[in-house]
Amino acid sequence: MSPWGDRAEEYLWLRRALGHELAEANRLLPRFVAYLDACGATSITIEAALAWAVQPEVGADSKVRARRMTVVRGFARHMAGIDPDTQIPPTGLVPYRQRWRPPFIYTDSDIQALMQQTARTIPTAARAATYRTVIGLLAATGMRIGEALRLERSDVDWDDRVITIRASKFAKSRELPVSCSVIEALAAYAGERDQLLPRVQTRTFFMSTTGTPVIYADFGATFRTLVRDSGVGRDSSTRPRTHDLRHIVSA
Repeated sequence: MSPWGDRAEEYLWLRRALGHELAEANRLLPRFVAYLDACGATSITIEAALAWAVQPEVGADSKVRARRMTVVRGFARHMAGIDPDTQIPPTGLVPYRQRWRPPFIYTDSDIQALMQQTARTIPTAARAATYRTVIGLLAATGMRIGEALRLERSDVDWDDRVITIRASKFAKSRELPVSCSVIEALAAYAGERDQLLPRVQTRTFFMSTTGTPVIYADFGATFRTLVRDSGVGRDSSTRPRTHDLRHIVSA
């Protein structure tokens, strides 16, 4: 690994230790330090940061450029304490106007349509059961999709009807009381899961057919297919998203 790569790993380790998830920094920072290596840069400069952030593979109106600069700025602040020649890019150097997108408001019938669609769209019974139950859990509790996919079997307290959500936002955990109907649905899923996959032993509650946790990106892609196949939101100007499952209106 190059010296720039070592500095980047050090920075990312420190930020993780402070409780930051750093999803974008984990993805973008290695690309920036590779750019610095290719340029033979010995210090971070505003010129180099800007040149990398506005590389032509994305459009000028894309938010990717602003995200790149945000990652570089954070790394540059860290490096400024090590290398006095470091230049920290100022805010606003790559402008981006954030466009607020209104959520799609699901109805009870929308949720039912999505859950019923899983058996028609997903050919594997165990996988269909997993997606059906996750969708129902998100709609019933307002949990984040990442929280649901990270659940372990021991996180469900069946007697007290409480779900423990670990390492959520800002690395904090919390307890979420749920209704009897949610506990019953989770118990039904657990029984079906263990019957369909009797040889798979894992701590994961919602698991793939190989016993591993469901991958966030895979869930999102399948969810979009379910939305399309079920016709949910077909007449709406707002495309339904997984995050919008936190917005439900009951009839």
